[in-house]
Amino acid sequence: MALRNLYKEIKGLKLKEVPAHLKPMLSIGYAKNAVRKGLDNYHAKYIETSSVDPLLHVCFGGMIFSYLVALPEERRHLEHKQHGGGH
Repeated sequence: MALRNLYKEIKGLKLKEVPAHLKPMLSIGYAKNAVRKGLDNYHAKYIETSSVDPLLHVCFGGMIFSYLVALPEERRHLEHKQHGGGH
């Protein structure tokens, strides 16, 4: 959705105008405001409505994170097994 809005903004600009349009969006202050706005929207949508969704987000996020952390070791084990590394 955000990329679609960005594309609509850039579509009418000339190529020379694009860097001047994008440069303010790449600043730290802009990023902080975007994160703050996203957290405010999340709080209004899930926390203030007493929804159970934040608990699900934490559970699924934790599962995905633990999978990604363990993935390199699992790939090493699989590669070792495929190369006939049995003892």
